[in-house]
Amino acid sequence: MNSANRGLSAVLNRLTNKLQQDWLVNDSLHELRSLLNVDRVVLYYFYSQWKGQVTFEALSDRKYSIICSTGPDECFNLEYAQLYLSGRIKLTDDVETASLTACHRDFLKSMQVRSNLVAPVLPHGKLWGLLAAHHCQDIRTWQVADVDLIREYAHNLAAAPSIKNFVIADRDRPNLKTSQHNA
Repeated sequence: MNSANRGLSAVLNRLTNKLQQDWLVNDSLHELRSLLNVDRVVLYYFYSQWKGQVTFEALSDRKYSIICSTGPDECFNLEYAQLYLSGRIKLTDDVETASLTACHRDFLKSMQVRSNLVAPVLPHGKLWGLLAAHHCQDIRTWQVADVDLIREYAHNLAAAPSIKNFVIADRDRPNLKTSQHNA
């Protein structure tokens, strides 16, 4: 492992440990999973320009664990980032029939996702990561109340000390003031 990878691994391990110690993050993910009655809720952190990793999860069963999973680099780009920066909530009732890129569909299917609900975590107007609810056993028709709930929890997580105070000096991310995009 080269020094850059060791450094990144150390940062990700430190972040994961800090998030696991933060009661707000822990409680929020478990509460949201229970309220939505889904198989998995994950917190996906962008450690580099639109490259990320699952840093925390709440599960209905350990078989749904995807902790430390990373997304394929080609699936998430600046266009998607700008949508989330503008507050987009992405809901997918059925990954098989939804209008998704092949890359995105294959990525979700590789994690057993049948239905997907995603909200941005935006501390200080920066796209820190994504809060995602996954239903794996069957498709799910998301309701307005589900969307409101994940939006509220993502907003609360953005205020969690582990998230809002975690800053990497070389992180160069657009914020809402400099990257406006209409969804």
